Amino acid sequence: MTLSFLLTSLIVIASPGTGVLYTLAAALTRGSQASIAAAFGCTLGIVPHMVAAMLGLAAVLHTSALAFAALKWCGVAYLLYMSWQALREAGTLAVSGEIKERSSGRVIVTGFLINILNPKLSIFFLAFLPQFIAAEEAHVLARMLELSGAFMAMTFAVFVLYGFLAAAVRERVISRPRVMAWLRRSFAAGFAALGAKLAFAER
Repeated sequence: MTLSFLLTSLIVIASPGTGVLYTLAAALTRGSQASIAAAFGCTLGIVPHMVAAMLGLAAVLHTSALAFAALKWCGVAYLLYMSWQALREAGTLAVSGEIKERSSGRVIVTGFLINILNPKLSIFFLAFLPQFIAAEEAHVLARMLELSGAFMAMTFAVFVLYGFLAAAVRERVISRPRVMAWLRRSFAAGFAALGAKLAFAER
C-alpha cells in the first residue's frame, strides 16, 4: 500500500460530495447513530462500482452513451428527490430525537442508493485503481481488491468522523428553529447542486 495511494484517496474521500453531504445531514437531523448508518450505506454503495471496475463493466459505461445517460439521470432524479425531502423535512432527513432500528435501515438504503446511482464512481475506479498497480504485478485482481478495501475503509472512517463532529453540535442546532430551517435549505440546495453537476457530467 503506497503512501501516494493513501494520500490521494484521503483527498478524494474528504472532498465534499453527495456522501459527505448526506452523512452530515443524517447526523444533524437524526444523531450520531444515523451518521454511522449513513457512512455505512455510502461505503456499501461503493461495492458495485468496485466490482464493475474489476469486471470491466465500467468500461461499458465509459463507451456507451445510452448506459451512462440512463444511470446518470436516475442519479440526478434521486438527488433532486433528496433535495425535496430536505426541504419538506421528510424521510431519512426528518428531525427525530430518538433513532430507531428500522429508521437506521432506511438511512443505510438511502446512502447506498446515493452512491450506486452515480456512474462517475465506476469510471473513477476504472481510471484510479490501475494507476497504483505495477505493470509487473502478478496478481492484479488481488491487488485491486486490496486497494479497493483500503479505499472503502478510509471512506467509512472519514464519513463517521464527519458525522460525529456534526452530531456533537446537533443539540444546539435542533433547539433553534431558524438554524434548522437554514440548514434544511442549505442541504436541499446542496443536493440540487450535486444533481445539476451530475446532469452536466460527461463520460
